[in-house]
Amino acid sequence: MNDKNTRRSFIKRSSLAAAGLSLPFSAMPFSADILKVAPSDQLNFGLIGCKGMGWADMQSHYKIPGVNCVALADIDQRVLDERSAGVKEIGGKSPKQYKDYRKLLEDKDIDVVIVGTPDHWHCLNTVHALQAGKHVYVEKPLANSIQECDVMLGAANRHDKLIQVGQWQRSGKHYDDAIKYVQSGQLGNIRLVKCWAYQGWMNPVPVKPNTPPPPGVDYDMWLGPAPDRPFNENRFHFDFRWFWDYAGGLMTDWGVHEIDIALYAMQAKAPKSILASGGKFAYPNDASETPDTLQTVYEFEDFNLLWEHATGIDGGNYGRNEGIAFIGNNGTLVVNRGGWEVIPEGENKDDEWVTKLDRVEQQDAQGSALDNHTKNFIESIKTNDASKLNCGIKAGHAAAVTAHMGNIAYKTGEKIYWNEQERSFKGSEAANKLVQAEYHNGWKLPKV
Repeated sequence: MNDKNTRRSFIKRSSLAAAGLSLPFSAMPFSADILKVAPSDQLNFGLIGCKGMGWADMQSHYKIPGVNCVALADIDQRVLDERSAGVKEIGGKSPKQYKDYRKLLEDKDIDVVIVGTPDHWHCLNTVHALQAGKHVYVEKPLANSIQECDVMLGAANRHDKLIQVGQWQRSGKHYDDAIKYVQSGQLGNIRLVKCWAYQGWMNPVPVKPNTPPPPGVDYDMWLGPAPDRPFNENRFHFDFRWFWDYAGGLMTDWGVHEIDIALYAMQAKAPKSILASGGKFAYPNDASETPDTLQTVYEFEDFNLLWEHATGIDGGNYGRNEGIAFIGNNGTLVVNRGGWEVIPEGENKDDEWVTKLDRVEQQDAQGSALDNHTKNFIESIKTNDASKLNCGIKAGHAAAVTAHMGNIAYKTGEKIYWNEQERSFKGSEAANKLVQAEYHNGWKLPKV
């Protein structure tokens, strides 16, 4: 999106900013561009879960003429007040505030909902939003279990509304260029795809005592369908990612981004088998539950996919702390958020070393993929064409289910075999139990 077409001028984001570090309100002055958009063409947004990526997503949507944020829902009053001030500074009007997202969904003036809550809430938030007649932009991973992912896909098929999943790498032009190269056949037979996230910035999660919830926090609502536990700061806001009750660790947090690109480029469906090994090797005594070190091997029809992650280390494959490598007989294409390149294989011909294809030097990323992603969502809504979505519900479903399979293999310690038709693992009661969602505190898995 060019600056002349945006509602306001933003400072160019780095890849970390696009991943969730928002700009200060002062960097986003309100523009009168909205007045150029006819009322009938404007879209009113409600944001559920306002602290992290939900707010980054809302900010990105706010760059598009005709987008208004009219309501916020969050269980933390401090967050509600802070984000309300931000909305007023950007758009000139304070939004409505809700502690219970279901009240927000009753608002007939809201056209679109952003779901930025912890993973264990995504299914309920999204299905209820669809039932209320709203389009949905839902953060990744799609849900916190395979069963929830299937329920959400079923709900999407029943309701005539659009869903964009926040796997925004799908909207990066350099990813698109890299995928086209992979699919061109120039790499030759691709037998292995590597995906990885080495996160050197991640320190141990210190052990902390349980405490009463902070003032203004509706902790019962935060727990929702998760097991009833005393409040602990480690399980709240950002660090919920490292606890099984609410999320799936780096496997689902970063894995869905990278695995999504791998599946898309390879035009792959469900894996045949999954094997995983890892543990808490870096920080064995910290408070987190999910593995800080993990290798997962997925067997597809004619290639293997390897996922690996490690915390406290930045030295990932090919000198990159995250990325995807498509390893073919003729060469390897490596792509990450910074760009892509092709490293050719060579062979000895007549005592001369020759490469099997031309090297492609680093092709740097350009612009904000997150902004492209939100623009794509709005354009798809306005044309009422789900086929134009860069990451619709089916893509989000495939990436999340594949990532959850990796965690299930890790938890069971088994090599597990997937039956796509029956949506279950062959001969593993332990694995099939982990496919299911467990809801607590009176909350029920939605029926569609």
